[in-house]
Amino acid sequence: MKDVLRFLGLAVALGVAAGMVLGGIAVVLASPAYGMEGGLVLRGAGRESIAAPLVSTDVTFRVSGPLARARVVQTFHNPEADWFEAVYVFPMPEGAAVDRLRLQIGERVIEGEIRERGAARMAYGAARAAGRRAALLGQERPNVFTTEVGNIGPRETVVVEIEYQQVLRYDGGRFSLRFPMVVAPRYVPARPLLISDTGRIAAPVLRPGSEEGRTNPVSIRVALDAGVPLAAVESPYHRVDVVEPSPSRREITLAAAAAPANRDFELAWVPRAQAAPQAAWFTEEKDGRHYGLLMVLPPAATPAARLAREVVFVLDTSGSMAGASIRQAREALLLALERLQPEDRFEVIEFNSSARALFGSAREASRENLRRALRWVASLEAGGGTEIAAALRLALDGRRAGERVRQVIFLTDGAVGNEEELFRLLGSRLSDSRLFTVGIGSAPNSHFMTRAAELGRGTFTYIGRIEEVGARVGELFAKLEAPVLKGLEVRWPEGVQVEAWPARLPDLYAGEPVVITAALDRLQGEVRLSGERDGQGWQAQVALARDAPAQGVGGLWARRKVSALIASLREGAFEDEVRARVVELATAHRLVTRYTSFVAVDQTPARPIDESLKLAAVPTLLPEGWEYDKVFGELPQGSTGSRFALASGLAVLLFSCGLLLLQRRRT
Repeated sequence: MKDVLRFLGLAVALGVAAGMVLGGIAVVLASPAYGMEGGLVLRGAGRESIAAPLVSTDVTFRVSGPLARARVVQTFHNPEADWFEAVYVFPMPEGAAVDRLRLQIGERVIEGEIRERGAARMAYGAARAAGRRAALLGQERPNVFTTEVGNIGPRETVVVEIEYQQVLRYDGGRFSLRFPMVVAPRYVPARPLLISDTGRIAAPVLRPGSEEGRTNPVSIRVALDAGVPLAAVESPYHRVDVVEPSPSRREITLAAAAAPANRDFELAWVPRAQAAPQAAWFTEEKDGRHYGLLMVLPPAATPAARLAREVVFVLDTSGSMAGASIRQAREALLLALERLQPEDRFEVIEFNSSARALFGSAREASRENLRRALRWVASLEAGGGTEIAAALRLALDGRRAGERVRQVIFLTDGAVGNEEELFRLLGSRLSDSRLFTVGIGSAPNSHFMTRAAELGRGTFTYIGRIEEVGARVGELFAKLEAPVLKGLEVRWPEGVQVEAWPARLPDLYAGEPVVITAALDRLQGEVRLSGERDGQGWQAQVALARDAPAQGVGGLWARRKVSALIASLREGAFEDEVRARVVELATAHRLVTRYTSFVAVDQTPARPIDESLKLAAVPTLLPEGWEYDKVFGELPQGSTGSRFALASGLAVLLFSCGLLLLQRRRT
């Protein structure tokens, strides 16, 4: 009876939490209203709170030209005398091809297998129930993953190793490697009423000052081989030590032994003048097929006649932007406004739980209008929900801008959980506007920011600290004002069978490369690219036989194809057909996707069946610069009614009770 009452108590919290999710916010599990300041904890009979297992992360990168291979080692340590199952929500780069999982217990190493998501979960659940140690790696979003580790014994350490491949970003003459460290709390609007995986992307969050040694420490090492002499290497957000074995190579480590997982790590390097590669072609042969990655850098932009523009600035003033983020965003917007010219037209929109425009329609960039806008922006403060859809509807009204170039500049941290709804909205309302996203803060949702910019035929800029605002805004406006490389086409050699992604090349802005992945039956002849800029033709060609072998290129091609298949769902494709194609492709290339997961199972039973297994979600830190009370201390405005939320919560309460009692019987 005591067990039932204890489960009912936890179920009440879960039910109320679920009601609040349905009422408009998805991050309530760590709300101080429920006394969970140290993250989600479970309670044992006659005992104090039991903390979740500790986790530390060690990351090693091997960089070769524009490619990076990463090995992420997550070490789970159980400090308690009970058996635990740990659930850890963590971020990955949005374009990463995750292709390996290994589980290590003592001297034993178990290689993970890629399976259809449901089959992988069944295998994991069976192993967990039988007392065998197991690990499950799944994708919740392209940049949010979960690791579940079952049957961690008393005071035992279990190691999970993950590997992935990614293409580095090249922009404005510099390469950059980005490693996200924390999944920021995500806002989920009241409608649609329920996003099915809300609970999968919401981790409990530690209140600042209550960490008690829980920093989720991360150590990072980078072996950089740029292939060309380097002029500079910098880490803007973490202090690093750099060793220079040769002009083109660097060994980089964090200056401290480890850093808390509360902000993204970025490493950037600049080739020496005249050393930047104009073309790179990497290949991998796998199962009788050739895979290639092509990167071609167009020539530098030349001055051109300035086009009249209509610029709409959209500023996120929600609670997650409180503190350093809103200061960075205000500063960036003020600088952007000052760069407008008299022939431009502009509008300013701010949004949190609702959206509102300064003027109601675009106005001339006169001195008086600019002064009014500057005063308005300087007065904005952060608070409330993150209703991005309302802001998009206001900024993208479907009108054509006529002779003017219409550009929407969206400043936000993107901390939302309804990305797919927003992508569909973009596709229906964009018209001839261009959308440029500016990521603000220490841990922006880069999946949303990058994909929104791609759909909006614009670019993504990141501002991680106030000192970068001037430089980043300057770079952004250089793109806005520079000629675009349009009408890009790629012609592969006749007789060569090729499947390339992206299927349709986007427009390019100054300093951006053309990046293509392809699967070919043979390597012969030349691939030719062409386009038009400011009325002038542009061409480039690369010999396919001039290849440089690289591991993981096939996985990158498959990852891009998977992304294209998933995107087809927004255009009306049948999910059953898409799922079958993705599972087949991901199984062949051993990739974690929406429909496939890695599972690793130790066949030796460890936990005695008569000893219970306790579930614990590993808590995360709040991103650096975020204000806890602004995120968790208030409910968003404009949510569904509280009575509906409470009724929904009570319904979920009954469901939660059933699940918890089932869990009790299973263990």
